[in-house]
Order: sequence, then C-alpha cells, then structure tokens
Amino acid sequence: MTQVQHHHEKLSTFLVSSESQGQASQNEIRRALESGDDEEKVEAMQQAIAALLNGEQMPQLFITIVRYVLPSENHFVQKLLLLYLETIQKTDDQGKLLPEMILICQNLRNNLQHPNEYIRGVTLRFLCRITEEELLEPLVPSVIQNLEHRHSYVRKNAVMALSAVYKLPKGELLVPDAPELIEKLLRSEQDLGTRRNAFKMLSLHDQDRAVAYLFDNIERIADWGDVLQVAVLELIRKVCRSNPQAKGRYIKIILALLHSRSASVLYECATTLVSLSNAPTAIRAAASCFCKLLVKQSDNNVKLIVLDRLAELKKKHKDIMSEMLMDMLRALSAPNLDVREKVLSIAMDLVNARSVDEVVTVLKKEAMKTQNKDIEHGTEYRAMLVRAIHQCAVRHPEVAPTVLHLLMDFLSDTNAVSALEVAYFLREIAETNPNLHRDIVDRMMDTFPEIRTSRVAACILWIIAEHCISTEEVNAALEMLNSCLGPLPLVGRETAENEEEDSLSSPTVSSPQQTTVKARPAVLADGSYATQTAIPGEEYATSFIDAGLDASAPNLRSMVLSGDFFLAAVLSSCMTKMLLRVRSNGDVSQTDLNKMTAEMMLTISNLLMVGELHETIEGLHPMDDDSRDRMAACMYVMANPDSVDAKTWVEGCRSSFETFLASKHEQEAEEKMEEKKDEIAQPDELIDFRHLKNKAMGPAEDEGMDDVAYAAGQSTKDSSKSGLAKVVQLTGFSDPIYAEAYVTSHQYDIVLDVSVTNRTSQTLQNVTLELATLGDLKLVERPQSYTIASGQSKFIRANIKVSSTETGAIFGNLVYESTGRSDQTVVVLSDIHIDIMDYIVPAYCPDVQFRSMWAEFEWENKVAINTTFTNPKAFLDHIIACTNMRCLSPESALEGDIAFLSANLYARSVFGEDALVNVSMEKLPNGKLGGFIRIRSKTQGIALSLGDKLIVKSKA
Repeated sequence: MTQVQHHHEKLSTFLVSSESQGQASQNEIRRALESGDDEEKVEAMQQAIAALLNGEQMPQLFITIVRYVLPSENHFVQKLLLLYLETIQKTDDQGKLLPEMILICQNLRNNLQHPNEYIRGVTLRFLCRITEEELLEPLVPSVIQNLEHRHSYVRKNAVMALSAVYKLPKGELLVPDAPELIEKLLRSEQDLGTRRNAFKMLSLHDQDRAVAYLFDNIERIADWGDVLQVAVLELIRKVCRSNPQAKGRYIKIILALLHSRSASVLYECATTLVSLSNAPTAIRAAASCFCKLLVKQSDNNVKLIVLDRLAELKKKHKDIMSEMLMDMLRALSAPNLDVREKVLSIAMDLVNARSVDEVVTVLKKEAMKTQNKDIEHGTEYRAMLVRAIHQCAVRHPEVAPTVLHLLMDFLSDTNAVSALEVAYFLREIAETNPNLHRDIVDRMMDTFPEIRTSRVAACILWIIAEHCISTEEVNAALEMLNSCLGPLPLVGRETAENEEEDSLSSPTVSSPQQTTVKARPAVLADGSYATQTAIPGEEYATSFIDAGLDASAPNLRSMVLSGDFFLAAVLSSCMTKMLLRVRSNGDVSQTDLNKMTAEMMLTISNLLMVGELHETIEGLHPMDDDSRDRMAACMYVMANPDSVDAKTWVEGCRSSFETFLASKHEQEAEEKMEEKKDEIAQPDELIDFRHLKNKAMGPAEDEGMDDVAYAAGQSTKDSSKSGLAKVVQLTGFSDPIYAEAYVTSHQYDIVLDVSVTNRTSQTLQNVTLELATLGDLKLVERPQSYTIASGQSKFIRANIKVSSTETGAIFGNLVYESTGRSDQTVVVLSDIHIDIMDYIVPAYCPDVQFRSMWAEFEWENKVAINTTFTNPKAFLDHIIACTNMRCLSPESALEGDIAFLSANLYARSVFGEDALVNVSMEKLPNGKLGGFIRIRSKTQGIALSLGDKLIVKSKA
C-alpha cells in the first residue's frame, strides 16, 4: 500500500453541491442544450458539470455544446461553458492535447477581445486554471494586450492569467518578458487590486524586482491599500526565510505598518514580527498589536484567533506577556462566553506577585457586574470569575482577605456551580490561611441560613465543623444550626398544630390537610414495648413535599424533609466533631456536656425518623444505607467518646484534606513541568535538513512536512506502528476483483485509498466504486470509473466527511463490465467500521463542572462490568488506555490494595462534544470484579459508541 502515497488524482479546481434531487441522462441534457431557451441551457450545463465532477463520462456532449452553447450571447451561459471546459479531460492518456480542443481556441481568443469586460475577465480567470501549454500558446498575445485595457477588472485578471502561464514548466518560453511587463504595469497602475496582483506576481517569480520596487517606494508604503500591504508582508516573510541575514532591512517597514488602520494588516504585522525576531522589543510590539485587535474587533471569531496567537506567545515569552496582562483583561467586556473563558485561561498563567492586586481588582469589578440579571450568561460568567479569583488567592495568599467578603455574598447564589466554587475556595483558604479562620467562620454563620443548595450547605458544614475550635465558637455554631433546623420533632409538630386548629374550627368535618397519625403500644418478641404508627401514604407524602418546597421554612429543615439525607449525614458528622472538641477542651462541666450530647442525639434521632418515614410512604425518596450508617456511627461515637474512633473524627478528616491539597498542588506542579519539558530541546537531538535529506531516509519530521501530511489526510503520529493496521481487506482472494483499502482518519475527514486489482484474464470496463455510509458520515464525491486490464491495479481515492463522534460504517460494492458482455457484475465489499477513538482526546474539567454536566446531560448508557481483571486499579488503567480518557479522580484516592473503586473520567471529541464516564466497581467474594460503567453525553451517538467500545475492551 505504499504506492498509495504517490498516487495523484485528477486536479479539481472547484466543487459543486451534491444535494441535487437527481442526475439527468446524457440524452436529456443534449435535448435541453439544443433548445433555444437560455434558462434550459443553464440548467443543462449545470447538470453536465455536476455529472462530470461525479465521474460520469459524456464525450458525446462536447460537439453539442460547441454547436449550441458556444455561439450564445448570454453571459451566464458563457461562464458555465468555461466551467465545463475546465472540468473535461483535455488530454489523452499520453498527455497530448485532444484534437477537438482546437475548436475552442478561437472562441477563447474572441472572448479575450470581446467588447464586454465581464466576458474578458471570466475568460482570463479561466486561463488561470489551464495547464495545457499547447492551448495557451496562441492566447498569450491577447492576454498581454489586456494588461492595457481601460477597465481595472480586466487588467487585474490579466495579471493573474499571465502569472499562471509564467508558472508553468515552459512558462518562461511562452512569456519570456513577463516580469518586465508586470513591473512596468505596477509603476503606472492606480487600481489597488491590480497593483496587488502585480506585486504578488513579482513576489512569486522575480523577488529581486519586487524587493527593488518595495525599497523604491518605502516612504509611501504607509499610504498603500490594505491588500497591497498584506502582500508586502508576505514578501518580507518569504525573503527573510530564504535570507535570514536580511531581517534588519525590513523591520522599519513592519514597524511603519503597525500604525495601519486595517485589522488584517495589523494581524499580519504582528505575525511577521514574531516569525522574524525573538527580540523583546519585537515581541512586545507584536503582543501590543494583538491586544489592540482583541479589544477593538467585534467579531468573536477574530477574538478567538487572536487569543490563540497570544497563547502561543505566552508559551515562549511569558515574562513579556505578563506586561500585557491588563490590556488583555480588557477583552472581558466581550459578551461572548468562549472569549471570556479563553482570556481568563491565558491570564491566570501570567499573574505574578506584581500584578495580582490589579488582576483581582478587575475580577472583583467583573464579578459585581454579574449581579445584574440583564447580563447574558451571567451565572456561568460568575462561576468562571470565582474560579479565577480562587486560583489567584491560592497562588498568592496575600490577596485572600481582599476578596473574602465579596465572594461570601455568592454563597447563597441560586446557581449551584458558582456558589459551590466559592465554597471550595473558602475551604482551601481556611486551610492555608490560619489567620483568616475567625473571619471566615463568622461570616459563614451569618450567611448559612440563606443557603438552599444542598452541596454548598454540606461544604459549609464541613468547614464550620473543622474550624470551630473553642467552646464559644461551638456554642454559636450549634445555636445557628438549631435555628436553621427548626424546632423538634421534625415530624409531628405541624401535624399536632393542624389537628388542634381543625378541631377548634370544624370538630365534625375532617380537613384534607389533617394528617391522621395514630400511635399505640405494641409488644415485641422479646417482651419490650414499642410504639406502632399508622400513616396514610398519599396525604403524608404531600405534606412532606410541601414542607420541602416551603420557602419560609428554615433551610436545613426544608432540605432534610425533602429527602436530602446526605446533608442530614453531614449535619450529624458536624455536630459529632463539635461535641468531641468541646469534650477535649475540658472547659465545660459534665452536666452541660451530657445535656449537649442528649440534644445532639435527639436531633440525629429525628433525622433518622424522617428517613424511616420516607421509606414507608410511597412516592418519597428513601434514605440510603450509607447515610443511615453514617448517622448511626455518629450516635455510637457520642455515646462512647473515649473510643478509638473518636480520634479519627477529630483529626483524621483534617489530615485527609491536607493530603488531598498536597496531592492537588503536586499534580499541578507536575503538569507544569511536563509542559516545560516539551519546550526544551536537548543539545544532542537530531536536526533535520529537509532539502539535504535523501528520500530513502523517510520524510523530514518538521512542522512544514506535518502540515503537508495533514492536508493530504495522512497521519504524522504513531509512525512507528505498522501501516498494516490501517489496511482493510474488502474482497476475497477468489473474487474476480481483489480490493483492499488504506483508511486514514484526520479529524473531520476520512480518506479511503482503495487498491483494485483485476484478477481475471479479461479487461474490465467501467469499474466503479460505489459507496454508502451509515451514521454521521457523508461521501464528498463519487469516484470516477476506470478501465482495468488483466492483472493491472488501480488506486481509487474516496473522501468522506465526519460530522459527529459516532461509530459509523462504510459499505458498498464494485461494479464492472466485462469485455463482450453488456450486463454489469457486482462484487459486494466488506464493511469498514470507523473507530470512535480516532475522534476522542483526553481533557480536563473541574469537579464542579463535571457534576454540572452530569446533571445536565440527558443521554446515559449503563454498562455492566464483565471482565477477567481481578484488580480494580488495573482494570481502571485498562479502561483509560482503551478510551483515550483522562481520570479526574486524584491518584492518591486510587492507591493501595482496595476492594472497591469509584472514579470519574472525562474526554472531549474534536467536534467539541463532552464525554463523561463514571466507573464504580467492587471486588466480589469470588475474586471477580462487579459494578457498572455509566456514560453520559449530550448526544446519543457518543454515549452508545463509547458503551460498545467498553463492552468489547472490558473482556480483553
């Protein structure tokens, strides 16, 4: 299959839409062309061009078109005629011009001398795409005459045509004085477009003349038009690439163009400066130019492109880019969320001790603006800002006090993402800044009653439990928690009040709001007494739901009654820790300590009672076993404060969090080191000189060759692997035609290079590769037909566009006609399955964002684990390697000999689709692994495709 790389298809200079309703036959097109109606001729010519581009051969149409279309005076028909002539095959198998092409030569000469400038212009554009020198030779004098035409449209296209002719292998023989003619035109021309084309022609074919003209007019360059200035910058890059010693001569020109009003000129100037020089002055000027474009341009696509350039500068010139940080942050005024996210991402890497105060001030102002409800995507933008302030405060703790009170206001935000980000920030700051403990805890206790988001409340409860050390702080915290929980009991008080009110108002009629909870003593099997309660399910379930949705109820009471038992378990843990701390302080009498213990145990028993009632009532969420066991453990520790477990409650949680923070910071440091390591070149590394390298040594591994390979649809990665892995056999060895395909995937394109070999003793005619696709794949164009002699091979290329990350299939057949037989023979091809892993790359997202997307995405695929692996960590590593995903769970949480494991994985497709995976497994008593892998995504295709991939790979 190595011959595929050297195979060249017929040149195509334009594409047409393939969304047509149907394809007309040759006879229908001929009849339409023979009619006198121009509209029918236009439609027929369009159908003929589309058929030719799809590989149909219609040689009989040429004479009809010469007879009936060539004389037409309709301008659109004449343009379609030129497109038709551009599409047809103009040479035979030996590369000689076909005799019938002489018929159109006179018509082209007449068009070049036509009184209408449009006809002249489109004909000159047509000549730019003609490579047959025999056809162009008699037309060269007419092209040269058009350089002096009165209309600029004709002159502009005449320059392009002359440049195309001069570029041909024998172009210097056809037009030996082309550079002199163009230079003469350039010095006298006034039209900007014509001057630009003329200058480009000199840049391509005679750089010395172009450079001489440039320096002759160096004082007037600033007054030239933008398109001509861009052409000047292209010439400078080309000259400096071939002659690096000449860079100094052109810096003055670039600096002069930096004052241009054109955005395209400014962008090209900055790009040219970066490519020519690494001097701090040049880099600073380029960065300033990019920042100016970033602020002034309203197009979001332009902003994103400029930000990409700034990100590249940041990698190599971080110190210089730090000086431009405040200018870059001005782009936060853009309403687009993607632009803001990219600006913050670049800015956070540039913040240093000198600029952190100014940066935090800007971020605080932006965060205050997001409180305005009229701002589009205000909640998402606020979450980004909170995350950025969090990073600044962690890296530079001295700014933490200045942002503390502002961020506290966002704890009660209705957007859980931004509020949770603030809670995580406070949790880390409280750990790393002991001086702020008191301020953080006091402000939290003031803000906590307003928080109605479960996860935020759980995080705040953990902070309060860990940082309330003294007895006074614990008493204040318990008082606040009791007010947020409301009076006890949690169930029954409202019922009793309702019953009393109903009995006074209407003693004979039962109210629908009345809950008839009846209790009576019962004797258990061991002889003890217990209370038996009968509760009508539907009415009581309604009362629970109303209590949970009541906005006037205290926040903890509302969330617990609505079934949030995880929060109830966190509340129980919080009270347990504070009780143990008060006991360890030793400044409270035993009587008060016993009273506090009894009150806390009563609270926890009420929480357990709510869970039991939820289990007995249909329609309510039951309490999970983990929360129940957690609260029971709290009760045990309160009853046995001297047990070994008590020390774990007081010290173990804090030490675990310290380990988590250390692991997080270590991972961030390692990632930064990896980034720096990629930029460092070792002194003994191989240097490739592409022009000096023998072809037998393999392709040169430089950026230019990578770009060429990508454009050709070839992969430059995994070159060490055998290319045989990409070869798919399409037919059997006993079939009359043997076919195999070399499949190359490159982001949005799939290229099939199909090798077709005639294994029969006859010549096969009209051998056509017919393909169809399944999934979000689309065939770009239909491959053309071939005639293949006995034992001969042909290479057929098919291009397929990919529009989403979904497992697709390509199927089809080979159709051919044998010599002496009129009927067609069909050979069915094997299916080609496209691997989803070619479009998925590992990515990172914060835990808050992962959970937000997990709750938002509606498509879920649940895969049961069925594998021969017996080690949970080994199986997780196998899944990560097979799915190109990144594990978001910290490595420290996965270490050791564990019997169960839960981890989150994340990846993004090249189309911007998110793939979320949660792996939950345990080691069963029989030694095997059990559990589930849950996949969530916004689209169905990626969830199903990843699930199928995991099912196959899990058994490996």
